[in-house]
Amino acid sequence: MISALTAVWNRVLQALGRFSMYRLVLLSLGTLAAVAFVVSFFGVLAPGPLELVATLAVLSASCYAVDAIAQRVIRLPHRIESSLITAAILLFVLRPSIEVPALLGIALAGAVASLSKYLLAWRGRHIFNPAAFGAAILTISGLGASAWWVGTPYLAGPVVVLGLLVLIRTEKLRVITLFVVVAVAVTVLRLSAQAQAAQFEISTPDLLSLALLQSPVLFLGAFMLSEPLTMPPRRWQQLAVACFVGVLVGWPIDLGPFTLGQERALLIGNLLAFAFAVRGAVRLTLSGRSALSPTVQQLEFTTKRPVRFTPGQYLELDVPHRRPDARGTRREFSIASAPEDLPMLRIAFREGGAKHPSSYKKALAAVTPGGDLAVTGVWGDFLLPHNTGAPVLMVAAGIGVTPFVSQLRRMLLTEEDRDIVLVYVASQASELVFRDDIAAAGIPVVVFTRDEPENLPSNWHWARGVRLDAEGLQRVVPDLSARHAYISGPPGLIAELAPALEKARSLTTDAFAGY
Repeated sequence: MISALTAVWNRVLQALGRFSMYRLVLLSLGTLAAVAFVVSFFGVLAPGPLELVATLAVLSASCYAVDAIAQRVIRLPHRIESSLITAAILLFVLRPSIEVPALLGIALAGAVASLSKYLLAWRGRHIFNPAAFGAAILTISGLGASAWWVGTPYLAGPVVVLGLLVLIRTEKLRVITLFVVVAVAVTVLRLSAQAQAAQFEISTPDLLSLALLQSPVLFLGAFMLSEPLTMPPRRWQQLAVACFVGVLVGWPIDLGPFTLGQERALLIGNLLAFAFAVRGAVRLTLSGRSALSPTVQQLEFTTKRPVRFTPGQYLELDVPHRRPDARGTRREFSIASAPEDLPMLRIAFREGGAKHPSSYKKALAAVTPGGDLAVTGVWGDFLLPHNTGAPVLMVAAGIGVTPFVSQLRRMLLTEEDRDIVLVYVASQASELVFRDDIAAAGIPVVVFTRDEPENLPSNWHWARGVRLDAEGLQRVVPDLSARHAYISGPPGLIAELAPALEKARSLTTDAFAGY
């Protein structure tokens, strides 16, 4: 059952991988705004159609203007998507209006939100969620207030559907689900206590409706708490932040003139995330590129300052360029070197095979040695067991071998002893990249390719092109049920192979959505 769900998850991720995270968020927010505009004609939402249009126009103009000026001053490429996302989030957080004084306050919130991206940042990373910060400052200033009118049953359905797309793409569904559960549970407890104190009876369905459908918890989780730029890198840290913010949202602390709820709860959660991992953008200098196979390229960088990562994690590489396509200017790459290799850092990616390469792929190909690029963050929990005595099965599909190369190099350089078997799947023998690194680790390797590879090390075995399925995997790894399985590669292939690994002690996946 778990393997089947993993397969479905990776097929959906493969489809959503055609869009950059930022483009998908913008499209989702735009769709939600269009739905709200239509529904507002029926008089069931707090704002009317004219108020929505006027507020969105003011927010878009103020966010765009501040972003454009700031990016020109500090010589950053302009990203209109960032401006529009901030404006769209604030549309659902603030109280829309057509009154001039209120619109001036709304413009201030947009400007402050955009300005916080540059002034309240640490080495290129946001400390606070920009929209939450802008809304909080507006409330404190007395020029306006947040309303969170998006918390209505009439928009709950679209928020759930669109939010799910975003959370699947960012792989934050479990984190935000925990936040929603905690926030709703604490809210129900608070409302029950208040009703009991007031000697007022309220049914359980009504409590759940108030806590879930008539509150902004769904929107706040899906579109604000999930923002990667304010999330800590490890899953346990993300879960801790989700619980913490959920408690504050469910039971706001009264500080006199305002309470620590909703956007202010998120800001406190941002501080907790920042405390977990003070991390920021790192500049890399390209020192060389090489072809590892007919379709795989390797980039080797020199780091400007230390990069903290654990083998198996991935980095997000920003390659600014003119007229980016729907997938944007950032991509995620597993690190193919060990921390002990620093200041040298390697990544690899599949270059060939696309009739219409993405704008990012073209821009990355144009970077020459000596050129600088920015790593905007390091994330991931595709990590080997802490117990070095736990038997491990690695299944690499094509370029999915890169996180395993990092882990095997760490094992080699630190003289760590682990019981590891690698099953390496490639279209043909010439696509078996990083052979030297894998061979140096001295682990047994089972190769699945159409043609027979030449000069295989003695502890490598060619499976004679047999299709990798449950029966074949059990045959080449007879102690599969005793091993912790890790599978890395394209989502579509992971979806096909995941059911074959259901006999393993555990299953951890790492999907590459392409670049």
